[in-house]
Amino acid sequence: MTSSIDIVKILDLLPHRYPFLLIDRVLEYTPFEHLIGIKNVTMNEPFFVGHFPGNPIMPGVLMLEALAQASALLSNLSRSAKEGYEYLYFFAGIDNAKFKLVVTPGDQLRLEVKLLTKKRDFWRLHGEVFVGDKLACSADLMSAAKEIKSDK
Repeated sequence: MTSSIDIVKILDLLPHRYPFLLIDRVLEYTPFEHLIGIKNVTMNEPFFVGHFPGNPIMPGVLMLEALAQASALLSNLSRSAKEGYEYLYFFAGIDNAKFKLVVTPGDQLRLEVKLLTKKRDFWRLHGEVFVGDKLACSADLMSAAKEIKSDK
């Protein structure tokens, strides 16, 4: 198991940027096994303007996207692309998505992803989102990787 990764390293590993970067820190990970990260939900999130005025609720689909980003981080932390290249991860599928808890500003999401199987550039993972000890969302995710020329 490896220790935490801050936002600077996350920005190096993911192509996402504000307002669509949905993971703030990696607390721990084990390559090819699991990753635990956090997302701090604040009233400053742009989606709260319309979802819903006077009753801000984080859209469930964004919790799924946060899990997909955690999955991409686990993949990037588990392997390296060849010299001059990097991996770009695509959300390739989702099964068994369930929403159990309303998420509002002030909540901190704990994102947990576990690798189920991998076959070449396709990874299947199980993800869960917790607020405290309560399950907010869970799903089985599939990602596909493409090796692209790096511009770094």
